[in-house]
Amino acid sequence: MTSMSAADWDSRYRGSELVWGAGPNVWVEREMAPLSPARAVDLACGEGRNSVWLAARGWQVTGVDFAASALDKARTLAAGQLPPVVIDWQCADVTTYRAAGAFDVAMLVYAQLPAEPRRAALRSAWDALAPKGILLVIAHHSDNLALGVGGPQDPTVLFSETDVVADLRAIDGSTTVELAERVTRPVAGGERPALDVLVRARKH
Repeated sequence: MTSMSAADWDSRYRGSELVWGAGPNVWVEREMAPLSPARAVDLACGEGRNSVWLAARGWQVTGVDFAASALDKARTLAAGQLPPVVIDWQCADVTTYRAAGAFDVAMLVYAQLPAEPRRAALRSAWDALAPKGILLVIAHHSDNLALGVGGPQDPTVLFSETDVVADLRAIDGSTTVELAERVTRPVAGGERPALDVLVRARKH
């Protein structure tokens, strides 16, 4: 199994139901809630649940995904808020995306990619940050294959917090890594929890 293409994701998102639900990811909520609203870019935003949650809290948000059908659902989700929220949705591949401006936060949430495109996506996110900007990376951990539950079962698109930190050090040796952990996410009705990568780094 290889990482899914834009056409694959377009097909998956084409149904009427939200694939991932309307609420924010638990780690996005935990890490972003204490911060004052500023400018954020949500790379591989999917149906926009994290972008919409941030925008409703006063953030100026750009949501980027290469699946047009996902962005259609994201627009619907944003328009359904009370009051509706305005987000700059951009259809682009996160491995080649180049931001038009400098963001205070860049997020990569469950962008499960093989090593080389993962590094390209991390560079896109890093380059989008203003000085002192925060990069937040959340992903399905490679330990899920043996110890956890959920996420893709393809080991080539799974990785650890150590992998992310090594990638960031290669991109920018002065990176300040504030948090790099394997975190446990309870799954309703599951015999085992999901294991996630959680990395927060700051740009000098």
